[in-house]
Amino acid sequence: MARQRRLSTGVDWIELSTTPADWKAADPALLGTMLTQLHLIRAFEETVLELAGEGLVHGPAHSSIGQEGGAVGSIVGLRSTDAVNGSHRGHHQFLAKALTHVSGGTLDPAAPFDARVQEVLQRSLAEILGLAQGYCRGRGGSMHLQWFEAGALGTNAIVGGGAPAATGNAWAQKHSGTTDLTINYFGDGASQIGSVLESMNLAATWQLPVCFFIENNLYAVATNASEISADGRFSVRGQGFSIPAWRVDGMNPLAVHLAMEQAAERMRAGDGPTIIEAEVYRFFHQNGPYPGSAFGYRTKEEEAAWRARDPLDRQAKEMIALGLTTEEQVADLRARAQAAMTAAAGELLESDPEAEGKRRIRPALWPDPGFVNVGVRGDASELEPLTVADPVEYTGAWRDTKFVEAVSGVMDRRMAEDDRIVVLGEDVHRLGGGTNGATKGLAAKYGPGRILGTPISENAFTGLAEGLALDGRFRPVVEFMYPDFMWVAADQVFNQIGKARHMFGGDNPVPLVLRTKVAMGSGYGSQHLMDPAGIFATSPGWRIVAPSTAADYVGLMNAALALQDPVLVIEHVDLYGTADRVPEGDLDYILPPGRAAVRRSGADVTVISYLSMVRHAAEAIEQTGIDAELIDLRWLDRASIDWETIGESIRKTNAVLIVEQGAQGTSYGAWLSDEIQRRFFDWLDQPIERVTGAEASPSISKVLERAAIARTEEVVAGLERVRAGMGAR
Repeated sequence: MARQRRLSTGVDWIELSTTPADWKAADPALLGTMLTQLHLIRAFEETVLELAGEGLVHGPAHSSIGQEGGAVGSIVGLRSTDAVNGSHRGHHQFLAKALTHVSGGTLDPAAPFDARVQEVLQRSLAEILGLAQGYCRGRGGSMHLQWFEAGALGTNAIVGGGAPAATGNAWAQKHSGTTDLTINYFGDGASQIGSVLESMNLAATWQLPVCFFIENNLYAVATNASEISADGRFSVRGQGFSIPAWRVDGMNPLAVHLAMEQAAERMRAGDGPTIIEAEVYRFFHQNGPYPGSAFGYRTKEEEAAWRARDPLDRQAKEMIALGLTTEEQVADLRARAQAAMTAAAGELLESDPEAEGKRRIRPALWPDPGFVNVGVRGDASELEPLTVADPVEYTGAWRDTKFVEAVSGVMDRRMAEDDRIVVLGEDVHRLGGGTNGATKGLAAKYGPGRILGTPISENAFTGLAEGLALDGRFRPVVEFMYPDFMWVAADQVFNQIGKARHMFGGDNPVPLVLRTKVAMGSGYGSQHLMDPAGIFATSPGWRIVAPSTAADYVGLMNAALALQDPVLVIEHVDLYGTADRVPEGDLDYILPPGRAAVRRSGADVTVISYLSMVRHAAEAIEQTGIDAELIDLRWLDRASIDWETIGESIRKTNAVLIVEQGAQGTSYGAWLSDEIQRRFFDWLDQPIERVTGAEASPSISKVLERAAIARTEEVVAGLERVRAGMGAR
């Protein structure tokens, strides 16, 4: 018979509950502060539901009524420099963090609320109503609440979407030499989400001070936790990642506070992440003012049993028993909290002159419609002090190099000059510079603290980089080994990073560079060979560069690393090994947005391309003898493209051929051709022609791969179509 031995993880997994002695030993000021926050949050949420019932909340109203104990208990002891983020149901966490910040951590339940508390209530309500005075200028609403000054990093409408950013914020805290910590709040539903589990792994591997706080309210909308996991004790996840965990009754604010004290002690000491699971219960449906029983997925008996455990009542009962308050004083606190919310709402609402007995939002408080696109990206003014130099105009000495050596060389130069830059990705610290040599020599020179080899977890390490970028103390450079992998991290790339500045009000810089390579022709097949330009060009927030020469790469990367926006830097494997040159001397010049290069002047057709297809286009022009003007875009995104150079050329040639290598479906040229015809239709004498790959993704077969992509021969055919169109004019 086989020998067996029971294994143990050796990781603490603790169920914590309070005793009468804990309540007696607790600081009365702490208990009073928690009671005050609980009532302010409850009154706030009741007001939100009231306004939602009147049709004044545009969109969902995910109330936290019933769950306040978890937020208050875990946040009341935090510093302003500690950070929190959460999910769509995050009013209570945001308010607890904001109230703790403005009060210095102490609120007297018998004292009047001061102006700072009243401002938090009013601005938070204004944000939920979508008004300009809200913390995110009305853009965030109920689900995207952010106030950096208070350490509120931003709640998140994507289930589990905030875990990687919280982990990145914790990385920044640790590597800035602080003892600050970050809490990421999510629910039972997110406990199975890949981004959460990947973030747990990263945090544990890198010993980061982040607490994964699970609000187990038993339901993901109407689906019970027992239906989505074999083990409903979600803190068990910690055992798989060597993360200690605590389970507590979230309806008991003191129990949550004591668990957080223990977890915080570990995190502040540098011992890595923690997990806290608080069993809570939302008294209402997923959103709106009705209980779950109204929708048939919960019983009234279940709801009544949980309501009997209301955290506000529990806190008051324990304090009354200790002689710290009375029923009358608690009733007075509730009345004053309700009055504070009445006052906050009164500043935002007025009687509706067109509907007797109804209210409306004061018209003057809405955001100006002209604000709609402000803050999609920054204005690039941060580039103004830097030296602009265009290699096309350079007349000095040159130094021979390979393209890929320019990639690693300029990164070396910038890392030496700016110690905020960190590089992360799979294998960037191994193989003598990653899989292509793009980080050659950097790991040996700058060490593991700045060259971070990651697990295979694009979603987590990309979101971690967003957390670093939003923190502001670091400037992350993320490498995707292949652009197709962005689909694994699509939430972080598009929902989080690309939208962060605009969604949270338009002011937050997101200084992040994402490097990747197009590898068409290398035989890696359908899941490794895409060109990401078309996808990113139609996604808000991203700037895009695509260099065709080593000298351009230097200037474009320098600009990307100086911008306060996320920048996609696209490279091409066909260029890596090519002999090239860069200006002699240092590598500090920039090529700012709005700088295309005219590689060849001509009068018959404007050929527009980027990356390695610039060379193929030049070859095709030579072969056909057509007098084409060849424009190398360099910058590809809507805000950065050089429309002036393109327009000047089209007014001269009256014809356009857009050249790219990749598949038709994700084509960059589809977007560009539409934009060109809208801007320059009056100067076009024939339809815009395009050269792309096939509809299919490239295959492994060498023959089928070649058939799926464009090279010189396809550009020749495109030029001949343009020539035929000239004859038909």
